[in-house]
Amino acid sequence: MARMMTYVFPGQGAQRKGMGGELFDEFAELTSQADEILGYSIKTLCLEDPQSHLNQTQYTQPALYTVNALTYYHKIVESGRTPNYTAGHSLGEYNALLAAGVFDFRTGLLLVQKRGELMSRAEGGAMAAIIGLSERQLMEALSENRLDRIDIANLNSPAQIVISGPKAEIDRARHLFDGMKEVKSVVPLRTSGAFHSRYMKEAAEEFGDFLHAFDFEEPVLPVIANTTARPYRYEEIRKNLRDQITGSVKWSESIRYLLGRGEMEFEEIGGGRILTGLIQQIRTEAGPLVTEEERVGMKPADAGGTASYASAGVITVPAAPVVSRAPLIERLAVDEPSPAGLGTQTPAWIRIKPANLGSPEFRRDYGLTYAYISGAMYKGIASKEMVVRMGKAGMMGFFGAGGLKMQQIEEAIRFIQGELLPGQAYGMNLVHEPAEPHIEESMVDLFLRTGVKVVEAAAFMTITPALVKYRAKGLKRDENGKVTSTNKIIAKLSRPEVAEAFLSPAPERITAKLLEEGKITREEASLLAEIAVADDLCAEADSGGHTDGAVAYALMPAILKLRDEMMEKHRYAKKVRVGAAGGIGTPDAALAAFSLGADFIVTGSINQCTVEANTSPEVKDLLEQMNVQDTEYAPAGDMFEMGAKVQVLKKGLFFPARANKLYDLYRQYNAVEDIDEKTKIQLQDKYFKRSLQQVYDEVRSYHPPHIIEKAERNPKIKMALIFKWYFAYSTRLALSGNPENKVDYQIQCGPALGAFNQWVKGTELESWRNRHVDEIALRLMNETAELLNRRYQSFVQAAANE
Repeated sequence: MARMMTYVFPGQGAQRKGMGGELFDEFAELTSQADEILGYSIKTLCLEDPQSHLNQTQYTQPALYTVNALTYYHKIVESGRTPNYTAGHSLGEYNALLAAGVFDFRTGLLLVQKRGELMSRAEGGAMAAIIGLSERQLMEALSENRLDRIDIANLNSPAQIVISGPKAEIDRARHLFDGMKEVKSVVPLRTSGAFHSRYMKEAAEEFGDFLHAFDFEEPVLPVIANTTARPYRYEEIRKNLRDQITGSVKWSESIRYLLGRGEMEFEEIGGGRILTGLIQQIRTEAGPLVTEEERVGMKPADAGGTASYASAGVITVPAAPVVSRAPLIERLAVDEPSPAGLGTQTPAWIRIKPANLGSPEFRRDYGLTYAYISGAMYKGIASKEMVVRMGKAGMMGFFGAGGLKMQQIEEAIRFIQGELLPGQAYGMNLVHEPAEPHIEESMVDLFLRTGVKVVEAAAFMTITPALVKYRAKGLKRDENGKVTSTNKIIAKLSRPEVAEAFLSPAPERITAKLLEEGKITREEASLLAEIAVADDLCAEADSGGHTDGAVAYALMPAILKLRDEMMEKHRYAKKVRVGAAGGIGTPDAALAAFSLGADFIVTGSINQCTVEANTSPEVKDLLEQMNVQDTEYAPAGDMFEMGAKVQVLKKGLFFPARANKLYDLYRQYNAVEDIDEKTKIQLQDKYFKRSLQQVYDEVRSYHPPHIIEKAERNPKIKMALIFKWYFAYSTRLALSGNPENKVDYQIQCGPALGAFNQWVKGTELESWRNRHVDEIALRLMNETAELLNRRYQSFVQAAANE
């Protein structure tokens, strides 16, 4: 039974001098940002409160919001865990929305600053907590004593309710409730106004106008709204924030709703135990509220077209019609009356949400909301902007570092790290360089120096010293004696023998050599023997770029079986997860991957035809028109001599035919001089647009001397260098969008994009100019979940009709 987690954030009343402590220094950039917005030192206010402002509403609310936010970021960094739900009491709801990605830290602080300012203007009002009466008893007492100018502000627990209204009316009510034997206590609250009541209408209306200046994002986690005690709907974000000022905080019902989702843990974020105590009371006095799961409406088409979700905690379906190697969803068995015709006591059908697809452990380890990754595309086509958008949306993107200079890669790393908040995931691509292993090592040194914690190891055929070095750094034992890794490797592969290498401990010869060279410590060498080289694998079927043309239905079961065997053989303490890549461009394909047992999915080709992809508009125009049959296999320029293949776009292009012709010539001849004169003229006039000597002169200008020396001694190597120039040339043409030599564009791409184009035909996503990588991902995951819901229901109905 999967246990879920809700982070809860306290509101006004939780403030105290000294709150925040070292967090202000830990998150100095955010602290500075807060100071700039507020016009005073938030650190000084919270830690010292020299002017006794901390309990004044206009200061209290920004202070609590900031401390709650910094505590949350610290928690994410420390634990790496993303909650299933968030909720906040009154002001705390802004932190719950922040955690769900509805707005960034700066926007939230601007909203809270304005909210506090408006609410601080309220005068003549008062509030009091009545402890001991139920809501019904309290309402009856108010009605009988004609205290109809009093509103219920907070329903904190079944027997703790806060009332709000004019000060004279609250004083009358206090005397009334003080005299009732059922009432345990009456506690006046230190507020300047009648918050959460009709008397805040003017403030609410002005705040509503203020909200129109802001754009909000779809919640990536379900956020329970104070006013409804149900998850936020995207289209109601502004309305909820406005109505919260005048409406009741339905905290008791909110917690009961969450308890009704399943086995739920709660953690109070921001310091103090106020909400923790209330939650315990609610558990004891009322218990779960079991309701029919609600599907939240779609985001309006003009705002992006993705859906929001009622809940990330799923009530389970019965034995699911999927492979059981990896959980398709988190499960919790519940028996309720079933739909008509399906019997009287079968497990209830509750809708599966996108956040439940794949492995919860994988999501937790990488701090993700969704088990979804955008894979790397070389030469920075998988751009830094793409990586940032994915990280902010609760997913992970890999930057396409292959083929770039170290300075370009470092600049991308710094940009990504500067844009993403602590706990938001990202990774860098590490491509195998069999001919130039020093490039791999330089890349790893850069990653270690800049604090890159996740790499996608691609095109590796064997384990290399650079991989082992990266793996070794950051290894340690936890308090239970298990080896844990700071630096994580997700290996993308398509052959079982390569998977076996990554599922094994690092080769002893490599470990010994690194130790001898002083590149790893003796302790690191010892720890390497207890873990696999990779934390996780990605089984890549037929795809764009480097590919073995594997079939997913054959590859995934083989890799999963091998993983299970290697886990048993080596007795690893932590499970190696297996994801799926290749051919994933529609909900049907994503569902097939998860059904095969994928712990996560990786998309590639569909992301190349987005606004964020760092390739030319001319390339994107071609990709937008392609169909599933419009690709071809061609030699891989970086592994030309080995015969490795990449899949590329062929529609309207000569590159695939010309690249294959070059490889045929390389296999047929031992030197350029051996090629017949007619063919050489064709190469110079049609392929290279310059003489063979000019090509070689250019090659000599950028290859290191030892490579050129080999070429001068061996004409076969020289011929390979000349032919490989065409692959770099064709890539440059495509990236720059050179209009004169369009037929020579090298565009690595798989048929998944053709399927995607057909799926979105006739929608706003038909044009690549409307495609954003994160919005595509969210739509794909949402519709995959919907497809699974429909398929499962059809299976159940079919079985019932047998």
